[in-house]
Amino acid sequence: MSDNHHEEAHTGPIKNPKQLLIAVLFSFVIPIFAIIGLVLYVTSANKPAAGAVNPEMGVAQRIQKVGAVDIRDANRPLKAGAEVYKAQCAACHDVGAAGAPKFGDTVAWSSRLKSGLDVLVVSALKGKGAMSAQSGGEFNDIEIARAVVHLTNAGGAKFAEPSAPSAEPSQASTSSVAPIEIPPASPVAASVATVNGEALYQQACQVCHAAGVAGAPKFGDKAAWSTRMSSGIDALHASVVKGKGAMPPRGGAAQASDADLRAAVEYMAAAVK
Repeated sequence: MSDNHHEEAHTGPIKNPKQLLIAVLFSFVIPIFAIIGLVLYVTSANKPAAGAVNPEMGVAQRIQKVGAVDIRDANRPLKAGAEVYKAQCAACHDVGAAGAPKFGDTVAWSSRLKSGLDVLVVSALKGKGAMSAQSGGEFNDIEIARAVVHLTNAGGAKFAEPSAPSAEPSQASTSSVAPIEIPPASPVAASVATVNGEALYQQACQVCHAAGVAGAPKFGDKAAWSTRMSSGIDALHASVVKGKGAMPPRGGAAQASDADLRAAVEYMAAAVK
């Protein structure tokens, strides 16, 4: 009896090969997965900000804020509301994206029209909800107001379209001081002022891509962009130019050049690299 008692006292918890295999898995495999998970957590916490993913783009943005000049042709004729709406507003209001009241939907517009034209124009210029600010883009404030009139009148309003302001004699014309000639901008400065991917994204693209409206891949979502990135920048740019799915041709920014559109695509692509 003493021999049996002595043998049982020295018997460990592992009594067969199956238990040995399980013990090995718990001792080595689980700690490895724990280490991998910790590494993924640390690296995801150290992602660079959207403005820092592309150093060259960040430099261009800093230059623009200091020295870029937004040059517009003040003498061109003002565009009609229908034309501005098609270029700037139709991408969302034609389909009701992100809660935008649809064009011609009198029920959706009835409560909004009560606030008056001035309030509606201010909302368009400054932005409201998912709609980004429309002021400072390709069209001036009067043209944006005309687009608002075109949109709201289709929803039951009877607003008058704003007319162009009458020309007033400038102070420079009555002064004896000779006018200062501004030399043409250099090609480098012009490229910085025109090709700005982040500016175009904020103006036209973020309405859908910031919230993932209508299946649009969200900005910075690597999983959503992974398959699209495999096709390359050229293919992504072509999809923007031609339109794809719920996205209208040129991403709804009809006035943007191909270089501007490509810069916006590269800006969004840089955020998921």
